[in-house]
Amino acid sequence: MGKGDIRTRRGKIWRGTYGKTRPSKKKKTQETSTSDKQKQN
Repeated sequence: MGKGDIRTRRGKIWRGTYGKTRPSKKKKTQETSTSDKQKQN
C-alpha cells in the first residue's frame, strides 16, 4: 500500500500512469460557438 502498489493513487503517481484512482486531466478544447449563434439568428 505505497509507491509500489499500482492500485493506489501514490503508486500511480510514482509510475506515471493514469486510471480510475488517478484520472488524467483532459485538455479543454474550446469549440467555436459561432455556428450555434448563426443557427439561432
